[in-house]
Amino acid sequence: MSRIASVFARPNHTALIPYVTVGYPTVETTLKAVPLFASVGCDIIELGIPFSDPLADGATIQRASYEALRQGIDPEVCFEVAQELRRQVEIPLVFMTYYNPVLRFGPEQFCSKCAEVGIDGLIIPDLPPEEGKELEESTKRHGLDLVYLLSPASTEERIKLVTSRSSGFVYLVSLTGVTGARDILPEELESFVTHVRRMTEKPLCVGFGVSTPEQARRVARVADGVIVGSRIIQLLSKDKSLRNACSFVKRLREALS
Repeated sequence: MSRIASVFARPNHTALIPYVTVGYPTVETTLKAVPLFASVGCDIIELGIPFSDPLADGATIQRASYEALRQGIDPEVCFEVAQELRRQVEIPLVFMTYYNPVLRFGPEQFCSKCAEVGIDGLIIPDLPPEEGKELEESTKRHGLDLVYLLSPASTEERIKLVTSRSSGFVYLVSLTGVTGARDILPEELESFVTHVRRMTEKPLCVGFGVSTPEQARRVARVADGVIVGSRIIQLLSKDKSLRNACSFVKRLREALS
C-alpha cells in the first residue's frame, strides 16, 4: 500500500492537506514548516513548485510563486528540499506544479527524480486526462500517484473520465475560479461532492477557498480530505516564528476530528 493510500485507509479519519510554496518566504521556512505541520496532525503535504504563470492560483499563491522564483527556486531546488523533508517526515509529500516545468525537465526524468527524493504523487492543474497518458505511464513506472482535478462545472462524462484516471485521490475544486481564501464556500458544495461520490470509490479531497476551521469542518462532513493553501501562505509570510501558522493548522486538525 502506498503512503497516500494508507492515509485514506484509516477509518473515520479526514485527511488534512496543507499547501506550501517551496521557498516562500524562504527555503528555511519550508524546511521548518513542513515537519511542524506533520507533528500537529497533517496527513499529506502539498509542495508547490513555483511557476511564472500559475493560472489556477489566486493573488496569494501567485505572489508566493513570484517571490520564490526571484530567489532562484526552480525544480532542482524543489527536489533538494523534498529530499531533505523526506528525511524528516514520514507522511506523503505531493508536488503541485504546472505541466510546463515537467515537460521542460522531461516527464520520465521528472518522475524518476520524484521517486528518488521521496515524492509520493503529483497534482498538475493544467494537465487534463486527455493529454496525460505519457505522464501517467511514467508515474506508474516510478510508483507515483497522479491526481486529476474536477470542478463544479464538470459534466457527467468528465467526472467519469477523471475519476477513472486519477490515482491516490480525486481533487475536487470547491468553486469555479482560482485558489484563494474565501469568507463563504458555495452552497452547492455538498451536492457536488455527493454527486461525484456516487460515481467513484476513490477518496475525494476538496480544495480552493477553504480558509477557516469552520469551513474545514463543513467540508469534512462530505469529503475524505481537506486542502488548505492560501490562508497558510498568508500566515507564513507574516510570522517568521511560524507560531500563527502552526496554531491555525492545529485548529484545522481539531475541526476535522
